[in-house]
Amino acid sequence: MPQMNMIQALNSAMDVMLERDPSVIVMGEDVGYFGGVFRVTEGLQRKYGEHRVLDTPIAEGGIVGAALGRGVNGLRPVAEFQFSDYIYPAFDQIVSELARLRYRSAGAFWSPVTVRTPCGGGIRGGQTHSQSPEGIFTHVCGIKVVMPSNPYDAKGLLIASIEDDDPVIFFEPKRLYNGPFDGTPDKAAVAWKGDPRAEVPEGHYAVPIGKAQIVRSGAALTIVTYGTMVHVCEAAVRDTRLDAEIIDVRSMIPLDVDTLCSSVSRTGRCLIVHEATGFSGFGAELSATIQERCFWDLEAPIERVTGWDTPYPSAFEWDYFPGPARVAAALRRLMSPP
Repeated sequence: MPQMNMIQALNSAMDVMLERDPSVIVMGEDVGYFGGVFRVTEGLQRKYGEHRVLDTPIAEGGIVGAALGRGVNGLRPVAEFQFSDYIYPAFDQIVSELARLRYRSAGAFWSPVTVRTPCGGGIRGGQTHSQSPEGIFTHVCGIKVVMPSNPYDAKGLLIASIEDDDPVIFFEPKRLYNGPFDGTPDKAAVAWKGDPRAEVPEGHYAVPIGKAQIVRSGAALTIVTYGTMVHVCEAAVRDTRLDAEIIDVRSMIPLDVDTLCSSVSRTGRCLIVHEATGFSGFGAELSATIQERCFWDLEAPIERVTGWDTPYPSAFEWDYFPGPARVAAALRRLMSPP
């Protein structure tokens, strides 16, 4: 089985689907000749032609609107935004049109659009290239929200998203594209120094949307996380040597509540970790859901470790998002509550 990093796995997913299904198209800014700003679509236009892999104007609302129309008329568009920071001009098209089409038409129409977009920080991209807006879209009824943490899931989840008849917002942690960025002088702040590659099948397979994954089994407490923070939490658990269970949410909407609550009910403690801003972040919904289902099993209050409630600070990004030290401190507090 070949070894792939996340860029290669995502490229393979689109390659498989373009070859397998003639209704699949890829569209976005610079996805064709240039191969995408991160080269995720590299080579696809040469292989499938400009009518299947097409460059669009710099107009995010127009990209979604065009993808929606193509989807209604029988295609399966995969639309790329170069950075999730640029998704806001398309917000009205996503929320008011794409997400509500099936409901508004009583099931008569639908548009199976997959919106791919790199998210998160850790590559010194600055304030407008490092945001994590996934929590905003989990509030919107009618769309699914997905974020993989490894190459195998990236390919399988993208294939599942393209095959899904509902619209999917597919967030890709850019810090994991080629592995961790360790250019910071503070080596202790680097969350993950592991091999960015993983065994990924060359052909077609799907990872089901709506199913979390237990990355590490444990009995002392449960860590609920996703994206880059899966690897941060693994590093923190190694540092603390706690018998922690780590769950990768993978799919934020629909959420695998049963897997989360089964774990927390058994361990009695829960830590939630995400890179995005804390206030009204997705971790708040996770906390509320787990508390409602597991209150009588909890032995300590649920705790969250998140990004700061500030705009993304370019000069302090290694302090902004949770690192192993912040997560480890929270784990110790959770195991020894006052």
